[in-house]
Amino acid sequence: MEGEKKHLSSNHIKIITENRKARHNYFIEETYEAGMVLLGTEVKSLRLGRVNLKDSYARINKGEVFVHQIHIGAYPFAHYGNHDPLRKRKLLLHRYEINKLYGKVNEKGFSLIPLKIYFQNGKAKLTLALARGKRKYDKRDTIRRRDEQRDLERSKKEY
Repeated sequence: MEGEKKHLSSNHIKIITENRKARHNYFIEETYEAGMVLLGTEVKSLRLGRVNLKDSYARINKGEVFVHQIHIGAYPFAHYGNHDPLRKRKLLLHRYEINKLYGKVNEKGFSLIPLKIYFQNGKAKLTLALARGKRKYDKRDTIRRRDEQRDLERSKKEY
């Protein structure tokens, strides 16, 4: 033990942003962790928290997964060579995961929705969800159940 270095758990995760509306608007069936192909200024902007997942989605095109409409703000300290904030970005997934997603997305009603972006061991990752859209009555039902649960917890505290 004397000559060895002790390795702590190096799974350090820092969440940058989450898509909170996704759980309200969709039923989440499965989630996948994907790497992102980014430019240097995009990584620096992510570290500053200049990102928005609102209205973002992913598509499979020619065997590759691309995410659209993620707004990564321009890096303020780059005077030239800054990136386009809304460009489509490639996601890194295993081939079997892409094939599985392709089969599911072609079914009626499934979408690929980004849930959160985070850094894990210094690399930018994205949690991608295979989701089915909620109808209006589904959303009302979810809100009703959440309110009932909150009231139940509140009544438990009182006793």
